[in-house]
Formats: sequence, C-alpha cells, structure tokens
Amino acid sequence: MSGDLSTVTRVLYPGSFDPVHNGHIEIIETAASLFDEVIVAAMVNTTKDGVFQLDDREEMLTVSVAHLSNVRVKMFSGLVVDLAQEEDADFIVKGLRAVSDFENELQMAQMNNAASGIHTLFIPSASRSSFLASKFIRDFARWGGDISAMVPEPVAIKLKEQFG
Repeated sequence: MSGDLSTVTRVLYPGSFDPVHNGHIEIIETAASLFDEVIVAAMVNTTKDGVFQLDDREEMLTVSVAHLSNVRVKMFSGLVVDLAQEEDADFIVKGLRAVSDFENELQMAQMNNAASGIHTLFIPSASRSSFLASKFIRDFARWGGDISAMVPEPVAIKLKEQFG
C-alpha cells in the first residue's frame, strides 16, 4: 500500500431505472458501502420500452437514495464509457439477479473494457430481490397490482399516478 489516503474510489452505476426498484436500491446501497462515491446514471435506453421521462426518473432516484451521502444521481444519453471517463469513474458497477443476466452483462463489460479500458464490477442481488425487474413492475402496476413492497414509496406513488 502506498499510504496515500487521498485516493477516492468512484464508481458509475448505469441503468434505465424505469422505474427504480428495491433491487436497484440494494445494489446502490452495497456499492455505497464499498466505494467512496457512487454515481447513479439513468440513461435513455433505445432498446427498452419505458414509462417515465428522464426528469421523472431523476426525481424518483434522487429521493430514493437521499439517505446515502456518497451517492449522486445523473441523467445521460450516450455511451456509458464516455460518461465514466467524464466523471473520472474507476469502475462501472452492474447488478446481477440471475445467471441469465450475466451473459449479456459480461458482453457489455468486455465491450466497455475494449473501448475504454474501464473494468466492470458485478454485485449480485440478494435472493429476496432477485426477481425484481422494472418491466414486470411496470406491467403489474399497469394492471392495478400492489407493487408497494417492490419499490421505494416515492416510486409507488408515481406509478399509481401514471397508471391510476
């Protein structure tokens, strides 16, 4: 060890977060306990059908992580590696729910590393939240299902407003 205590480890946790759910919060809280600074970046994802605009997602994320002093929220569109370089992130963090997530996430991690040299760290979710996925939460909320135990309270309120 060099003994240099001024080094800050900053990580970037990108995702669509449409909407943010308790599985995401678990990964954010874990990353916040492991690293000095966590940047949660909600992005435009052209491959997913979403419900909320970026400003709504920013609001829900900001309120949902307000209890974590070393986490900040940022919105972006573009390449994750460009944002990682802009924010001087040491690593990209991604959550894994199941083995099926790993295959796609590994390919993205390898592509990001080849393009920029930045490494991706995977954080597995706890089994109590491994079934959570934004697309399922959106569908369940759309049909009047109770999602209150699956998302932070501000998100449950927004979903109820969105779908009635």
